[in-house]
Amino acid sequence: MIHLPVVRQGPARALGIRLGAAISLILGAVAVIYADRDGYRDVNEDGLTLLDCFYYAVVSLSTTGYGDITPVTEAARLVNVLIITPARVLFLIILVGTTLEVLTEQYRRNLREARWRHKLKDHIIICGYGTKGRAAVSALLEGGLDKHRIVVIENDESTVRQAVSAGLVAIEGSATRSAVLNQADVKGAKAVIIATDSDDASVLITLTVRQLTGGQVRIVAAVRESENLPLLKQSGAHHVIVSSATAGRLLGLTTTAPPLIDVVEDLLTPGQGMALAMRSAKRDEVGSNPRQLDTLVVALIRRGKVLPLGGAATVEIETGDMLVYIHDDRDGADERPLTV
Repeated sequence: MIHLPVVRQGPARALGIRLGAAISLILGAVAVIYADRDGYRDVNEDGLTLLDCFYYAVVSLSTTGYGDITPVTEAARLVNVLIITPARVLFLIILVGTTLEVLTEQYRRNLREARWRHKLKDHIIICGYGTKGRAAVSALLEGGLDKHRIVVIENDESTVRQAVSAGLVAIEGSATRSAVLNQADVKGAKAVIIATDSDDASVLITLTVRQLTGGQVRIVAAVRESENLPLLKQSGAHHVIVSSATAGRLLGLTTTAPPLIDVVEDLLTPGQGMALAMRSAKRDEVGSNPRQLDTLVVALIRRGKVLPLGGAATVEIETGDMLVYIHDDRDGADERPLTV
């Protein structure tokens, strides 16, 4: 089921509320009629039973009115004028209003979903909206990605509601199933980020995405244990991040070289000072050594591969190269942050 980021009352709940109101209205009318049953005349002239009161209330509120039971006393007729007739109008409003609202809501939902699918292109699919998934979404939004280009797949209903309340499109279901991934239009996606809490699920999702897309969609996965990294690579993941090993290295740096942690946090936290950015090589930079540029270039990406800048080897910039560099995140320059 696709959950678009608009919080509204579900048709089933709205129908249940109105059905309860209609039943309550009928029971109220029955109580009034039964209390004044001596003021009514039945064609059988044997008096009104409780069943007769139910019958009269239903046919009166539904405007059927067979006429076999009629109010004859002034009190009974006054009750019909002041209670039964307004109840009849309210009963019709409930029935007609419920039908119109359910049909309108269903049409509106189908229309919004059709528009969403029509605009969906080069989107990012996030499999899992836990701690890692939410952090990935935050990084994408900070990198300038439109919120409407992010689709979350989550199996937990409460977590799905969190994603929808954050303004994201969420699909409730398991990302290991082909049908759920097809709902997210995995073939038209730009990338799939796998941020589940289970390495087994990550492997299965990777295999499923690779089977559906033929390896044309970039797959980025996170695993807990480093021993599962080769398995994710073999399954088709283009990039694999080992969360436990990364956390362990950061903990080690905190102990042996605390200032390095401050630098890493500064680079990873937007708006704090230093930040990593990536841009295309300019025409006048072609043929130059990246170390000679005014900006601090830390990596050179050529045809999807990272070229080392350290050592004695000299690397010259070529047309089409991407430069990864460090810039001041507060200077407002025209720079594109590193995104998926």
